[in-house]
Amino acid sequence: MNSLVRKTLVVQLQTGGADRCPVLAHLSYDAADPFALTVVFSHDGRVLARWSLDREMVREGLARPVGVGDVRLRPESRGVWDELRVELLGDVRPDGGRHRAVVFVWAAAVEAFLRETHAVVRPGKEEVDVDDFLAEIMAEG
Repeated sequence: MNSLVRKTLVVQLQTGGADRCPVLAHLSYDAADPFALTVVFSHDGRVLARWSLDREMVREGLARPVGVGDVRLRPESRGVWDELRVELLGDVRPDGGRHRAVVFVWAAAVEAFLRETHAVVRPGKEEVDVDDFLAEIMAEG
């Protein structure tokens, strides 16, 4: 069985008070890191940002608001379709504020991606080799 799941979606990015603009979101899941999803946002061939998200948090964010730190998710309805609103807080700006972006993703596409990841590693069946994890942390430093 393949331990990798990948999907590319067109999402809507909103920064500041600007209108939404389409960007690509490259989602990936690797059973070697069973709790995490990786999202790489790109536009015109350039990587805009890379984020690691908790898989369970993303699932919960489809149903209710979650997150209090740098990542906050909540469901939103746009009338004919449902979206997942993903708020990402980045580095501190020189004025003391923080960089902030909001991404809107079609909820059905996120649900389909999660179903694919659940076929690889079912929720509650995630395992981490603690010895390998500790060795990795010690090597980093």
